[in-house]
Amino acid sequence: MDISSSQFQVHPSSGVPIYRQIMDQVRSLVAAGNLGDGDMLPSTRELAAALEVNMMTVSKAYSKLEADGAVVRVRGRGMRVVGTRSSSSLADRKKQAAGMLEPIVLQAVHLGLTDEQIQAIVQRLLREKRS
Repeated sequence: MDISSSQFQVHPSSGVPIYRQIMDQVRSLVAAGNLGDGDMLPSTRELAAALEVNMMTVSKAYSKLEADGAVVRVRGRGMRVVGTRSSSSLADRKKQAAGMLEPIVLQAVHLGLTDEQIQAIVQRLLREKRS
């Protein structure tokens, strides 16, 4: 199943670079099973237009994903996902999740939220996503 550009969102004021947000979303979609081995990502031009960001920002995200081995460039077609959730160990997936969560937790701490408040937000989001 290929993914459409409408499934991506960026938040320019989040403090996380937009290219990083795109990378994290691709990885999350793979981890959740919404993207699998062989699925195609939206073209650079298409995703940039949908997100209203510079094409070079999307290109940077895709290039970094390619360097990480998460996607491969298919000449004339775009970027194809090469990894699935089961292809990495639990330790690797935990490390990847920690890397994605770190800037968000840091921002929540800077907003003055307590540990319990942050945990409550995460628990609510987990319930929503798993149902």
